Amino acid sequence: MKKITLVLAQVAVTIALLVLVAGSQSAQADAREKVIIFHAGSLSVPLAAMEKAFETAHPEINIQRESGGSRKCARKISDLGKDCDIMASADFSIIDRMLIPEFASWNVRFATNQMVLCYTEKSTFAEEITPENWPEILARKGVSWGHSDPNLDPCGYRALMVLQLAEKAYAQPGLNQRVLANRPLRNVRPKAVELIAMLENGVLDYAWEYRSVAVQHQLKFVSLPEKINLSSYAQESFYSQAKVAVSGKKPGEKIILKGKSITYGVTLINEAPHRAAAIKFLNYMLAPEGGMSILKEMGQPPIVPARVSDEKVIAALPEPLQKQVKADK
Repeated sequence: MKKITLVLAQVAVTIALLVLVAGSQSAQADAREKVIIFHAGSLSVPLAAMEKAFETAHPEINIQRESGGSRKCARKISDLGKDCDIMASADFSIIDRMLIPEFASWNVRFATNQMVLCYTEKSTFAEEITPENWPEILARKGVSWGHSDPNLDPCGYRALMVLQLAEKAYAQPGLNQRVLANRPLRNVRPKAVELIAMLENGVLDYAWEYRSVAVQHQLKFVSLPEKINLSSYAQESFYSQAKVAVSGKKPGEKIILKGKSITYGVTLINEAPHRAAAIKFLNYMLAPEGGMSILKEMGQPPIVPARVSDEKVIAALPEPLQKQVKADK
């Protein structure tokens, strides 16, 4: 009985020590300065890699990320007043429309992308689909496909724009409506990355994603012509023919978005609670040998150097960031 009591006492001491160590480690983690980043879901994988590399170099800083549709992320700041240091959007114009000037003062364009149609080897007609016949495949009975919510996520309204542009580029009147008629509303999800699990589980046969996401998740995908994949600034006059209505700031209000090339933007929030640490991370993120190299490795073309609209924006940037960007004019 004494041996059992002794063993139990030793176990209790060991547990107490473990609790003390865990508490000490937790306190040390809590003591680190935070950087809160709201970002597009399509940036989750590269930002996770940037976070790891940055925290290794700066152990005193703790990067905390929240992913979601870019419009939803912006609303967390503008409508809900949530603390945030950095906002990285899959559509740079969301920062211009929803955050500047009240919640942010500048906007840096740092990456591009293109739309692709993802599938798996188990998808219906997977062996048949091509860059030419994909609209016909998506319109077939028995085929399940989806996209993200255009009111919350740029990938959602860009998927709808691709359909409109395909109708014009392929000279097939009615293509857009035929394809959309085969997509039930239950296949529209808040953010595009949620569709990946649905693809892998066989709930969906096809889903619209960014090329970088398809590469990062090792998905099969149909590459589309530059004329409709929203990748080229040179095609913007054609892209602009696509128009999608999304929810505005007020209930019931709608705004019309025109098609344009895919460009990501990032900003520092005016009331950033951890401003100094956030600037350090942004400096790393925009560095050619830092975050930009990670984007390139993960299949997402970086804009190097990152771009801003004019020299006035460069002057408004924190000094460490000014050397990382170039003005359009």
